[in-house]
Amino acid sequence: MTNASALVRAARKSRGLTQKDLAQRTHVDQGRVSRLEGGREAEFSTVERFLGSAGHRLYSAPTQRDDAAVIAAAIRRYLRAGDKHSALRELIQLGDNLASEHGLVRGVLGLAEPELTGDRAWDAAIAGLVELRLSEEGLPAPLWVTDAKRRLKTPRTLDVDPADPIPEPADVPNEFLGRGVLVWRDTLASI
Repeated sequence: MTNASALVRAARKSRGLTQKDLAQRTHVDQGRVSRLEGGREAEFSTVERFLGSAGHRLYSAPTQRDDAAVIAAAIRRYLRAGDKHSALRELIQLGDNLASEHGLVRGVLGLAEPELTGDRAWDAAIAGLVELRLSEEGLPAPLWVTDAKRRLKTPRTLDVDPADPIPEPADVPNEFLGRGVLVWRDTLASI
């Protein structure tokens, strides 16, 4: 389970818990939580226990694609490194991952609440993309998608390339426009 670290960290943070809080709830030492979140492999039952202690459940779906929580963690890493082009490629990959699956599996890929990236525009874009792809299948958006932390007060672009013109509202998908993220519709096409 290579993505357990992102799932546990996202679940913990979505509940406002520290690693120490989660450790106390799970009856383990804080170092074990830290090691798991740092990428150490863990058994399914261990991950399930940590998620349960954070008020979440672990579901499994037959897919080889990364979900929104895992992609958001990669976007956060790229943004911290100042690499918005790679962050945008990850966002497009999330769109591709969601579009490649159907029904319940598509819904599962958007279900886990991603940890915030540190940039509200990117957080809003992730939420908008999940809502867009789920609505294409007639699936409801998970509650995290509507969180106020995933909306901008003043519309703006993702600032990937300063030379890119700002799209007109008609050129932006409604799921992005409603969150204040100005992204060209064709930007979301597969690369």
